[in-house]
Amino acid sequence: MSKLLFLEDAYQKEAIGVVIGHTPEGGILLDAPLFYATSGGQPGDSGVLEWDGHSTEIATTVKTLDGAIALVPSAPEELPPIGTDVKQVLDWGRRHRHMRVHTALHLLSVVIPLPVTGGSIGAEKGRLDFDMPDAPEDKQALSDALNALIDRDLAVTEDWITDAELEANPGLVKTMSVAPPKGAGKVRLVRIGTEDEQVDLQPCGGTHVASTGEIGRVRIGKIEKKGKQNRRVYLHLDA
Repeated sequence: MSKLLFLEDAYQKEAIGVVIGHTPEGGILLDAPLFYATSGGQPGDSGVLEWDGHSTEIATTVKTLDGAIALVPSAPEELPPIGTDVKQVLDWGRRHRHMRVHTALHLLSVVIPLPVTGGSIGAEKGRLDFDMPDAPEDKQALSDALNALIDRDLAVTEDWITDAELEANPGLVKTMSVAPPKGAGKVRLVRIGTEDEQVDLQPCGGTHVASTGEIGRVRIGKIEKKGKQNRRVYLHLDA
């Protein structure tokens, strides 16, 4: 099983990996991928691979059918051979904005404490879909509540529990449409705040900033009706 560097340190921007395979579609498999693969509403990372005087742009990163992580070149070209050491250079600016949006969406699920039916993360904005029959009356109040949590500069940390512990605590799962990342025997929890003064705790396999102050100012955008019970709430980074 590959070593997932993006889980060990979301702030690592470069790393060496060894090519362990190629996919039939031309993806590159590494023993220690730094690039996050598309999942849970968060897009796959992009960047560059460098080896032996060669380089290739990575357009995105995806999971294969058997759960491996494949780096997808932006154009068909010669791939680094199996066994080659490659330098992974992350498009850090894009990744960091995804981290900011992702953490902000966790806070959005705090200020709107309703079941989440879907979500998506981008570099400029993100959105959550809620099981919410009626739209909020005051978007500014939601923005103010979000920014108040951000301004507290709360620590964002992780913890791990077993699959069995998660099954015994179903209330940890806020998302109705996306299953928590489990099956490996343990599940990663992302906590905002401390254990004594906890603001949020939920299963998540994505990348996050280290503290809420790093998110910066946000604002609530459109709120759209998506079916009888669903409302889609957009969140934007202001800078």
